[in-house]
Amino acid sequence: MPVPPSSVLRAALRWLERLPDSSPARCRALFTNHADYSDLTPTQYEAAYAWLGETGLLADLDSIAAASERLFRAALASSGAPWLQDADVLVRGPEELPEDALRAADALGISENQAYEQVSAVWGKVDTESRALIGSAGELALIELLAEATDVRIEHVAAYSDGFGYDIAVHARRHPLHIEAKSTVRRGRLAFYLSRHEYETMRRDPAWQLVAVHLTQDHKIAAVTSVSAEWISAQVPQDGGPFGRWEACRLDVPPDAVVPGIPRLAPLLGAGTAGAVLRGGVSG
Repeated sequence: MPVPPSSVLRAALRWLERLPDSSPARCRALFTNHADYSDLTPTQYEAAYAWLGETGLLADLDSIAAASERLFRAALASSGAPWLQDADVLVRGPEELPEDALRAADALGISENQAYEQVSAVWGKVDTESRALIGSAGELALIELLAEATDVRIEHVAAYSDGFGYDIAVHARRHPLHIEAKSTVRRGRLAFYLSRHEYETMRRDPAWQLVAVHLTQDHKIAAVTSVSAEWISAQVPQDGGPFGRWEACRLDVPPDAVVPGIPRLAPLLGAGTAGAVLRGGVSG
C-alpha cells in the first residue's frame, strides 16, 4: 500500500498518543465530539485505526519510541515504495528525500534531518530481511541448477554451518569448487556484503569462487555471473593498525568486473538449459 494520506497519518498520531491511557471507545468519543479534533472526519480516524492494526502498531502501544517516529517508519516500511530498496544510493542526505517521505514527515511533525535518519533505519531493516530471503532463494536455485547440469555431488554446506566461508561445495575430483553465492533481484546493480571470514577463506582456498545469482522477482534464476578474487582483493578495506580490524564490507560491482556464467565449471557442464545458464547464457 502507498504511504497513507497526510490526514490519516495525523489521525494515526492522535490515536497512538491517546490509546496508552484510554480505551478505543473513549478515544472515538473524544475525536468525534471535541472541537480540538474536528479538523479530521470520523472516517479518517477510522481509516487511521484500521491502518494501525494492519501495521501492528496497535499491539505495541507501550513502546518508549516517539509515536511520530514509529508512524513514519511504519508508513515507509509498509508502502512498498520502489525507491526504498535502493535508498542507500538514492537518498544520501535530507535534501534527497522523496516526495512521499517528505509528505509523511510534514504530517507527523518530523524534521527533514529526523526523516533522513528514519529512512536509513527503515532501509537497513528492509535490506537485512530482503537479503536473507533472497540469499536463501538464490542458494537453493543455484544448487538445483548445478545438480541438473553436472553429474557430481553438490553439497549445501551453509545449510548446517556458516563456518566454511562459502555456501556450496562442488565435489569434483579434478575440478572442485567452493561457491560463495550472492543473490540479487535488482537489475543493473550488483551489490553484496562480504564478511572477513569469507574474504580470508578466499585468500587461502584456491577452489573458492564468488558467484552472483541474478533472480527474477519470483526468485527464479535469470542469469549467473562470477566475480574474480583478484577484483575483490583490490576493493576490500585494509586494517589501519594493530587495534582495528574490519569484519564486513559492502562491494558495489561494476558491469565490467563480472564474467558471465561460472567459467571454472565448464569441464563439468553437460548440455541442456542448465548447462547453458552456467556457461553464461540467460534463462528462458
